[in-house]
Amino acid sequence: MHNPALTTTAHWRHPEFARGAREMLGTALGIGAWGLITGVAMGRSGLPPALMVLMSLIVFAGSAQLAVLPLLISGAPTWVVWATALCVNLRFVIFSAQWRPYFIGYPRAQRLRLAYFTADLNYVMFMRRFPEPRPGPDQLPYFWGGALCNWFAWQVPSILGIFAGDAVPDRWGFGFAGVLALLGVGASLVTDKATAVAGTVAGCAAVAAFALPFKLNIVVAIAAAVAIALVIDHSRPRTVPPLEDRT
Repeated sequence: MHNPALTTTAHWRHPEFARGAREMLGTALGIGAWGLITGVAMGRSGLPPALMVLMSLIVFAGSAQLAVLPLLISGAPTWVVWATALCVNLRFVIFSAQWRPYFIGYPRAQRLRLAYFTADLNYVMFMRRFPEPRPGPDQLPYFWGGALCNWFAWQVPSILGIFAGDAVPDRWGFGFAGVLALLGVGASLVTDKATAVAGTVAGCAAVAAFALPFKLNIVVAIAAAVAIALVIDHSRPRTVPPLEDRT
């Protein structure tokens, strides 16, 4: 039985904390590169550096930050900025639903901290390590090991990029490198046929709606991906557990 009162000190001393950090460390270079690219893009936006640092620390979502950046610069309506960020981050609703059976027994304040540190790759690593949706004493230390490694691997290069953005030559092609980095992160999340189809539909929808203003093609792509994923999920046959398992 897991102990919801387990302290943070106990987490980092747990063997699973080191394992989570070690497994996330293998992706740290790619995360850092993406963070640096995002930081450079923010640093060149013309917005106040303090605001950009605050965005990096509070939002902690590279795809959403890049999506709303041109909207902020162009003076888009606030509702468009919020709607874009919300749609880009809708995947975290799915992540949270998947994590619910593991962490539902913890206090709300602790679950809010877990939500802030949630990221794409530590979700993938966690589900690979603990495929069965049952609470256990090893899961929270493993989560924190990977989450903290991921957080520092992102924030340090991102903030560095904010202040070093003007020093990076245009010929380095950071925009194209950013696309490649994001494709690499996205490809790591394709784990089955449903996610592959949803990703393909999202890409096609984004290209088809490219002419929409305020980068709304991103919103269209996410809506299309969510819709096709729901259709696939509901079309799957439901297996009924044996009678003894339902008692």
